[in-house]
This record gives sequence, C-alpha cells and structure tokens, in this order.
Amino acid sequence: MTSLRLVAADHVAGVIYVIEPRTGRTLARLDGRHLAEHAGFLHLGGARLAFVDDLAGELVVLDPFAAGTGDPLVVATAPVAVPAEHLAADPGGRYMVVTSGCGRAWEPWSDLLTVVDLTPETGAGEAVRPRSARVRTRVGEPGVTVLTDRAVQAGGADDLLVLLRHRMPGALDAYRLSHLLDAPPGCPTAEPLTRLPLPDDGHGDAADPGTGQVFAATGTGVHRARLGRTGLVAAPPLAWDTPGRDGGRGYYLRLDPARRILWSTVRGGPGEPGEWPLWSNDAWWHRLDDATTGRVPLGPGLVFRLAFCTGRVVFSRIHPDGDELIVVGAEDPAVLVRVPLPPMDDAPRRGGTPWDGVQRRAVAASPAAPLVAVTRGGHGQIHLLDISAGTDLRTLDLPTPFEEGGHMAMIGTDDGSAGDTVGR
Repeated sequence: MTSLRLVAADHVAGVIYVIEPRTGRTLARLDGRHLAEHAGFLHLGGARLAFVDDLAGELVVLDPFAAGTGDPLVVATAPVAVPAEHLAADPGGRYMVVTSGCGRAWEPWSDLLTVVDLTPETGAGEAVRPRSARVRTRVGEPGVTVLTDRAVQAGGADDLLVLLRHRMPGALDAYRLSHLLDAPPGCPTAEPLTRLPLPDDGHGDAADPGTGQVFAATGTGVHRARLGRTGLVAAPPLAWDTPGRDGGRGYYLRLDPARRILWSTVRGGPGEPGEWPLWSNDAWWHRLDDATTGRVPLGPGLVFRLAFCTGRVVFSRIHPDGDELIVVGAEDPAVLVRVPLPPMDDAPRRGGTPWDGVQRRAVAASPAAPLVAVTRGGHGQIHLLDISAGTDLRTLDLPTPFEEGGHMAMIGTDDGSAGDTVGR
C-alpha cells in the first residue's frame, strides 16, 4: 500500500499540518508559515513539496514523510520576492521559479521574478545551501513554466528555459534559466530571448516536459507552443467548445502526467461576480496523445481547482442550494458520484462575490490512492472520502479555522505527481 501524507495549510492562521490521512492522525504542526495560497503547493521528486511563505518571503521545501521520525520537516529554504503569484520547477526538481503578483492590492505592482537553485555547486568542504537571484521583467501577474530547451545539450541550467505567460498585452516570453541565475545584485532588468504573442486574458498554465509543449488558457482557447530549434513555435489553439457543449472559458489548467490529459474547469454564464450562482461549469479535458477533447457538465456555482486520485478527477462545487464533491472518471470522463458536503457558515451568497470575505473549499488527492480530502472553510474541518468504499465522509477537526478554505496537497511515495511541474 502506498504511503500517503496530507499537507494542509491554514494560510491565514499561519499553520501547516502534516496528517496521515488514512488514520486522521496529525504527525506534525509547523507554526508561523503563511503559504501563498494562489501559488499553492508544488510536488517535487523524492516525495517533497515546495511552497512560498508569503509573509517571510521564503521558498520552503518540505519532506512530509519526515514528520514524526525526528528528521527535519523543512529541508531547504531560499529567499524569494513576494507577493508570490505562481511557482514552477524544472522537470528534475532542482530549479524553481517564483513570479510576483498583486498581494492585497487591486492592480499588479511588482515586476520581480526569482529563480532558485536548490543544490548549487560548492567548493570542497562547503555546505550546500540554495542560491536565489532576482530580476525585473514586467509588471503583472505572470504565469510560469520551466522546460528543457531541445536545441541545447549543455546540461544543468544552461539547457532550461523559463517561460512567462503575460497579460495585457498578452505574450509568452522565454528566458535562459542560467542567465537569470547569473544576474548580479540590484534586481537588474532581464530581456527575453524570444517572445510569442498571446491574447490579453491568459489565466492558467501547464507544461508537458515529455514533448516540450507549454499551454496557456485564454478566452479563445488553450494556446500551445513548442520549444523548437529556432525558438517558440505556436500550434493551433485547442477550442473550449466541443460537440454538444459550447460557450465559456477555462481559468485553470492542469496536466495529469500519468494519463497525459489536460484538464480545466470551463466557466460560462453571466459576467458579473454577484451572479456567480448562475455560472455554468464543465470539466474540460484533452488527451495529448490522441488529440481527443470533451466536456462534462458539473453544475452551476463556483468550481475552480481539481485533484487527481486513482482513476478519477475530483472537483468541489459551491452553491447556495448546497455544496458537493464531484467525482469524474478519468479514462472515460463522466460524472460518477456527487457527494453532498456540510454547509459552511459565511459561505458565498447570492449578490456578493464568491471570493471576497467568504469561505471556500480546497480539495486534494494523490494519483496513487482512492482517498480525497476537501476542507470546510471557517470550521477547522477536513472531510475525507475513500471513493472505493462508498460515499460516507469522515471528518477531521483541526485547532485552527481554515479561513478562506485553506490549501492542501496529498502526496504519495512515487505517485507521479512531480510530473506536473506547476504549483497548484
């Protein structure tokens, strides 16, 4: 049986819990760590997790399986620019990139980008500690991916490209990672090696290290580019519309590396945030190897992030008429189970936005197990569901409230999650 750890962050309270999800036992508690919720957790090789502490201005690498053993839970830290917006790693998990966003401001104000080498070369007898460098790029909230440049065979940082997805004006900018790491002090401006135009409304990024493709979700579809020998080469975008289902767009994009399927949540309906209960939501999927695409209706309300468990994809849906956990088949996409969730006090209401000053939910799973976790924001509770054993929820009570829903990651030994190199 695959060993599992659930890492649950109450980012408002500044607490991170490491939980054995099958028993519900809390193995470790890390205080004073405020996870950057939008950047989320990033799965690395060796069953490690990375996140940004937005208050401390640090990248933090955790070994969740060290919890309770006496070994350190935090295995590495490095200074990064905040507020952190997006987080990505190279396919090997040695190099990481952090973009900066709005924070508590309404408009983007920072142009800082941080690159981190977790294991830089050192002299004889010197301790290995992560090295970071900061550069200026463009004010905004850029998405980020890191891919191997197939035109270069130097190894290490020299054969890696950092790809920033910008909005207004939309663009995909490519930088040599080694150039960014070699930046001198003072946060100099970095100019991209190459640029590919995109629509202005990009939101959502994914990368396929196996083929060197990068994907960006926009209003007109999923734009694709490949790292060729002459730079970035665009491919025709993937449409959100499918036979029998049209309209809307995806604001989230994620690669299932095991099955090589792109997933998103396509939102349609009224544009006003106060009318969110009328939004439609579909699970959109695209198989990379056979180029088939489809959509599965999920229901009205607020649906955003998703998670992968054994043979399934799971979503949480928030609606004034009742919340639910939705389980969709991964190989033959269709809704398999809808599980009602206990209501949240201070949940989003009709006429108000579903984001500001209200409670939300986070969802987590591991591709190696049938176990799903979903938070009940404001109540300090996590509901656990074993989809192989029915629809009964088991509830964990934690000592902090998980305002705004918190954030979670479920990690299993050798579960393949590190194949998705973008923070979630």
